[in-house]
Amino acid sequence: MLQVKTLAGLQLALRAGTASGLSVALAALLGLDYPIYAMIAAVIVTDLSPAESRRLGARRLAATVVGAICGAVLSALLPQSALSLGAGILAAMAASLALQSSGGVARVAGYICGVVLLTHSGDPWLYAALRFAETALGICVAWLVSHVPKLIELKAADDANT
Repeated sequence: MLQVKTLAGLQLALRAGTASGLSVALAALLGLDYPIYAMIAAVIVTDLSPAESRRLGARRLAATVVGAICGAVLSALLPQSALSLGAGILAAMAASLALQSSGGVARVAGYICGVVLLTHSGDPWLYAALRFAETALGICVAWLVSHVPKLIELKAADDANT
């Protein structure tokens, strides 16, 4: 018989797979260029608990906002180079930490800033806004999926194992 941890992991995998698949399908339906960001966000914020999914999603949105703004602002101020990329990531992470964010949020802000600095395609504000939209789409889908009732009540399975 499967252990409770395995059942919980399988349920989480099912939810993450469902949320990411739906996110990519919706991003394609909406004509978004990079559905990978919707997929990444959906997988990262999916949890068995709706409250935890909301917490993770809010943190991811905040990090995306900080990183996207830093990337768009700095792309206008700095030449595109490895040094500028490093400085931008440092600035986004420092800004995130200054806003009392955790280290995990700061790392995501740095990552998003780096993505904007590396690949803004000439219009960093539009690129940053679209990355935010794709991320928000993935988070919203993950939030919805987190409200689907669990297939197997884990407490009951845990009681049966004791």
